[in-house]
Amino acid sequence: MSHQVQRPPYAVDGESGGAAAAQLSRGFGGPVYLPGDAGYERERQAPYSDIDPRPAVVAMASDHADVQTAITTAREHGLPFSVQGTGHGTHAACNGGILLKTSEMASVLVDPDRQVARVGAGAVWEQVIAAAEPFGLAPLAGSHQSVGVAGYTLGGGVGWLGRKYGFAADSVLSAEVAGADGRLLKASADEHPDLFWALRGGGGNFGVVTSLEFRLYPVGRVYAGVAYFAAERAAETLARYRDWTADAPDELSTSVLLTRLPRAPEVPAAVRGRRVLAIQVMYAGEEEQARRALAPLWQAAGPALSETFRSSSFGAADMGGTGPAQVNLLDTLPDPVIDALVAAAARPDSPVLTAEIRHWGGAMGRPGPDAGPVGHRTVRFATVLDGWVPEVDEALRPYAAGRSFLNFLHDPARAETAYAPGDHRRLREVKRAYDPDNFFHLNYNIPPAPPRAR
Repeated sequence: MSHQVQRPPYAVDGESGGAAAAQLSRGFGGPVYLPGDAGYERERQAPYSDIDPRPAVVAMASDHADVQTAITTAREHGLPFSVQGTGHGTHAACNGGILLKTSEMASVLVDPDRQVARVGAGAVWEQVIAAAEPFGLAPLAGSHQSVGVAGYTLGGGVGWLGRKYGFAADSVLSAEVAGADGRLLKASADEHPDLFWALRGGGGNFGVVTSLEFRLYPVGRVYAGVAYFAAERAAETLARYRDWTADAPDELSTSVLLTRLPRAPEVPAAVRGRRVLAIQVMYAGEEEQARRALAPLWQAAGPALSETFRSSSFGAADMGGTGPAQVNLLDTLPDPVIDALVAAAARPDSPVLTAEIRHWGGAMGRPGPDAGPVGHRTVRFATVLDGWVPEVDEALRPYAAGRSFLNFLHDPARAETAYAPGDHRRLREVKRAYDPDNFFHLNYNIPPAPPRAR
């Protein structure tokens, strides 16, 4: 039975929100929602976040003109403004403001001759993979194919092809951007090069990206899957992993997980309900080379209890990835960290269900001379924990040194830790040039540098 939802009392300024919604409705291509309207509750949500946003208006943009209209309307009515594609990575609530959704701007065009894709702001990786795959090409997609392309790429973007081809931000060739004054700009190596540099790792601080153009890569087949081993040799395997990664080929991306598998029918019977050590693998090439490179790890871990490896297209090897988690970046994997992770995973009452160690490096640590401000490129490992244990935190602290990666960051107040100090200063200069009054601040904010003295 349907009923009229009462408008709740949480709008900061209902009069301003109503006036803004009325103004948007007159010249907006997509739907506009106020609190109480059908669709408002669905569209205001921020998945994978602990915030509960209560915007005064939710506006669903259908093209770049809608984006420009939403920006100018928010400025005219003095309302906060936030943009959201698929909702991933949204950690600052747009309470009482205009929440702009770009999910309807999901066009994907592939130029196989140039090996380039041009995508709208609301596209997700699944769409790009499907469009590129018939040409034997692949994008530098995230672990989850449902992740939005724009936010992932602007935050750096590290995925299963990163060791071979680098960060997704480094593959960007140009961006169409609606600025803080509503003007539409094109950012590339030749046009607004300072903005182009900042966008490739600086997040959504400088404008609303309405489309991106980026390189695709020749990845016909991959060899990918996961192998499960008994957990008793976890410490020895992680020590071997630390040394083995020094010579691992760039085509090979791996992570090691200490995890407890559920008693579910889809879990292989040999490991169902068990605490195991799992090794995830994607090799951009053939099975024979992958097996040869992985042999030392298998010798350390012991015979596999179960494996899911197969050769497939890149898109068919959806590897999964990180949900809400604590992520630390490490230059090495010292014994105290290994011991703490193994102990935490082994405790029956541990809040850590899964402790993962990912190998970074490769092309991610070899940026070109024009690369953007993606920070901490030289780290070798990332630890990913789905719970917090004081002993693990204490063991990690001396080696992580407070560094973060923007795509994995959950606290907007720590945005500065995602960058090298020199890059952060330069980002603040670019922010001053393109958004001097910090209109785009409901994000992992980079404040504008103070005005220069005359």
